[in-house]
Amino acid sequence: MTPEQKKAAELLAEHRESIDRLDSILVYTLGERFKHTQAVGRLKAAHDLPASDPAREAAQIARLEELAGKARLDPEFAKKFLNFIIDEVIRHHKSIKNNQT
Repeated sequence: MTPEQKKAAELLAEHRESIDRLDSILVYTLGERFKHTQAVGRLKAAHDLPASDPAREAAQIARLEELAGKARLDPEFAKKFLNFIIDEVIRHHKSIKNNQT
């Protein structure tokens, strides 16, 4: 291995360690987020509120797109990611409501 390749391998390992740490943070952050959305789902079900709140969801998407721009993350990717999460949350809320009836 050339000295340049060795240095590249070391840098690659450092980047991968950072990626692994960030992946762990993402998973734990999502777990914490879903803990709260489950509580919201139980509250909505207990008070016969709709599982979806389109105005809130649109505001969250707009907010995340703005944050993504500031973080130099593709806003379209951020929007798709949040839409995926919102769809999962709504599915959970519906499931909670169906299981309480």
